[in-house]
Amino acid sequence: MITQGMFIADRYEIIDKVGSGGMSDVYRAKDHILGREVAIKILKQEFSEDATFVAKFRTEAQSAAGLEHPNIVNIYDVGSENGMYFIVMEYVEGITLKTYIEKKGQLNFKEAISIAIQVGRGIEAAHQKGIIHRDIKPQNIIISTEGKVKVTDFGIARAASSNTIHADVMGSVHYSSPEQARNGFVDGKSDIYSLGIVMYEMVTGRVPFDGDNTVAIAIQHLQEEMVAPSAYAPDLPISLEKIILKATMKKADRRYATISDLLMDLKKALVSPNDDFVTIVEPDLGHTRVMHKVTPEQEENLTKRAAEVLIEDDYDDEYYDDEYYDDEYYDDDYDDEDEEEDSKMDKVLTIAGVVAAFAIVAIVVAILGNISGLFSFGSKKVTMINVVGTQYEEALQQLEELGLTEKNVVVSYEDGDEVEDGIVTQQSVPADKEFSLNDTLRLTVEGSDGSGSSDKSESKESKSEKSGSEGTVSVPSVVGLSQAEATQTLSNAQIVVTSTTQEFSDEVPSGSVISQSIEAGEMVSPNSSITLVISKGKEEVTYSYSISNPYDGECTYEIAELGKSGTIPKNGAINISEVKVDTLTVTLTYTPLYLSGDGTMKPNPNATETSTQAVKGKPNN
Repeated sequence: MITQGMFIADRYEIIDKVGSGGMSDVYRAKDHILGREVAIKILKQEFSEDATFVAKFRTEAQSAAGLEHPNIVNIYDVGSENGMYFIVMEYVEGITLKTYIEKKGQLNFKEAISIAIQVGRGIEAAHQKGIIHRDIKPQNIIISTEGKVKVTDFGIARAASSNTIHADVMGSVHYSSPEQARNGFVDGKSDIYSLGIVMYEMVTGRVPFDGDNTVAIAIQHLQEEMVAPSAYAPDLPISLEKIILKATMKKADRRYATISDLLMDLKKALVSPNDDFVTIVEPDLGHTRVMHKVTPEQEENLTKRAAEVLIEDDYDDEYYDDEYYDDEYYDDDYDDEDEEEDSKMDKVLTIAGVVAAFAIVAIVVAILGNISGLFSFGSKKVTMINVVGTQYEEALQQLEELGLTEKNVVVSYEDGDEVEDGIVTQQSVPADKEFSLNDTLRLTVEGSDGSGSSDKSESKESKSEKSGSEGTVSVPSVVGLSQAEATQTLSNAQIVVTSTTQEFSDEVPSGSVISQSIEAGEMVSPNSSITLVISKGKEEVTYSYSISNPYDGECTYEIAELGKSGTIPKNGAINISEVKVDTLTVTLTYTPLYLSGDGTMKPNPNATETSTQAVKGKPNN
């Protein structure tokens, strides 16, 4: 069982659970070697026991680990421990596109295109390395609180497809291509189809095909034509509608040939949304079609114009800032025009995301507030009934009829000799009081384990001592215990933990209790509220680095401690922040160019220069 504070591979400390899917559970964790938060996806037991699936899963996950792109959730590590298989990924704070659509409804066409372009760029990077996602859906697309869009779960769907998994478990049938529905050949055009369905849902607020079961939905993908998105979104520009229709053609050869071609039309739709420029391939009637290839100069110009549309029409200059590129940036005097235009488009897409980020932050706050009980958006409230004096099973049935589930009910058992075993003796919320179905009801039941096997030898006098005088209870000390242990200990003593705060501590381990609002030994009424202060562990100093290129041309870099590598342009630099070590070992490699006999500039490997240096970081705290 995965619990808070548990270590995996002697490196990753579990902080909390952040999600669950058909194949795995996802936890937020701290990497104690590199000092960063990560997400750990742990395979569920039924999949871990399938040796064929595990082998495929590890192979595909390791392959996907080679992907590194701003629009992909990076995979850092793949491993196993005691029969438990896991993937360590980049932790992205934000919400899924599915949640964003559900909360916001229909997205305007510019926002939908901005998101689609970022998703498409992630898919494009994977396709260029021969990796097909196979499970593109809003649930696998994350929008960070900074507005960046990232695709997750690359490689995992391929492993799943080799195993016998019902479509309900995969949760993907609404977005599956026709060839996936009939278990046919799957290539990059299947990802294009799925992205087309995602775009349809973004602009209409609904999926094109739905039904009572997965088989019915799959048949619709194979046989039925979708309702045009403009039927639900009358103001949708014709360009975006035809892009969606072309991407979702049932025959793969009638869709976009590559994701790059789809990206090109999306950029055109930003510049000229009302132009009817999308060519949908009709069934082959024996006519010869001439395809006009877009030149690099035309593509560069289109990217620039699309960027200008986003800047001029929707976004303020105050967001056009390098702070959204805290990992890596190019200096202003980097003069490679092609890279400059690509960088501009990347930056503008992030700026576009800032507008969405405000809505996302509000949604995240609302969701967290709803879970914690701080807010009650959409939470149903009922009037509590009296279950004291009834058998626990009967009480639970009455509460279920009221709308509660076992998740709402926490039970503690108390030995006594005045009432029959299994009888509810106390409830934390009195009858006739309003109760939110997001809250927890605590019941005290007679008996040691609810099975009727309670030891009745305890005297009334000892019971009275345990409860204190006049119906009070003694507060136990929980300082030093983990949060889960402390909550259970207090619950057993009929004390309710209503809130917690977190503080750094040099003495108390992370996840353990620093202090409690009511001192140990104090006598209080049953079901009194208490708050706990939980340790965040030692406050670690983080460091920032700026590494410049000292050479007269582009060079490559490698950072041993971070496992990070890349290129630095001439007169450029990289900035790296939030590093938990004060020194990095940086290796720079430069290969100068020379004028060859054929009049072209070529690298001269015989003149390669390499330097390794220890670079000191600047403390952020």
